[in-house]
Amino acid sequence: MKRNKVEICGVNTSQLPVLTNAEMRQLFTQLQSGQVESREKLVSGNLRLVLSVIQRFNNRGEYVDDLFQVGCIGLMKAIDNFDLSQNVKFSTYAVPMIIGEIRRYLRDNNPIRVSRSLRDIAYKALQIRDQLTNQNLREPTIAEISKRMDVPKEEVVFALDAIQDPVSLFEPIYHDGGDPIFVMDQISDEKNKDTTWVEEISIREAMRRLSVREKRILSMRFFEGKTQMEVAEEIGISQAQVSRLEKAAIGHMQKFIQ
Repeated sequence: MKRNKVEICGVNTSQLPVLTNAEMRQLFTQLQSGQVESREKLVSGNLRLVLSVIQRFNNRGEYVDDLFQVGCIGLMKAIDNFDLSQNVKFSTYAVPMIIGEIRRYLRDNNPIRVSRSLRDIAYKALQIRDQLTNQNLREPTIAEISKRMDVPKEEVVFALDAIQDPVSLFEPIYHDGGDPIFVMDQISDEKNKDTTWVEEISIREAMRRLSVREKRILSMRFFEGKTQMEVAEEIGISQAQVSRLEKAAIGHMQKFIQ
C-alpha cells in the first residue's frame, strides 16, 4: 500500500475541506430536513476521517484506492444514520462504522474461503457484542452473546475464529533490539521429530563443531520439537538469547557444510 499519496480515487487529499462543529450541525439539520445537497458537503468535509482510518490497514497489501472507496461507503452510512439528538461527536460515531465496512470488505475478499452461514453467525455475534457493550458498558462474555443469539457457544466461537485474518509465520512478535522473534519460532514441530537430515555425514560433522549449549538448543528445537520459550525455560536463559544462539549455530553449520 502506497503511503503519503496526495491523490486517491481522483480526490486531492491535500485540499480536503475541514468543517467546524457548527457547520457540521447545520449541515446535518439541513439534511434531516430534506436538503439532500447537504449530504455531499458532509461527505467531502469528513473524508479526512476515511484517510485516518485506512492508515490502520497499511500492512494488508490492499490497494489504497479500494480501501478509500470502501471507507467512503462506511462514511455515507454513518451520515445517513447519525442522530443529532444524541450527545456524541460525529467522528466518534463514524470511525467505528468506517472500520467495520473495511473489515467486512477484507473478510469477504479473504483468499481463505469461509462459508456464508459461518460469516452470518460471526457478523451477527459482532453486532450483538457491540449492542451489549453499549448497554452494559463492558465487554460481554461469549455465553451472553450466544444466549442473546440463541446459538450454542461453540458455534459462536468457531464462527468468530473463522473470520479472523490469517497471520504470517514470519510476523515479528517480539524485538529486543537484536534479532526479532517470529510467529514460527513459537510453534513446536510435532511432525519432524525424526527428520532425516541429521543422518547426513556433513551435518553430523558440522554439529560436532558447535558448543555444548548450541548443540543442546538445536537438539531441543529440531529433534524434540520444542518452542524457543520452552527451550529458554529449561536452559534458564531468555527467549531472545535462545533465538540468537539458534541462528548463530545454524549459521556456523551452513558455513561448514558449504
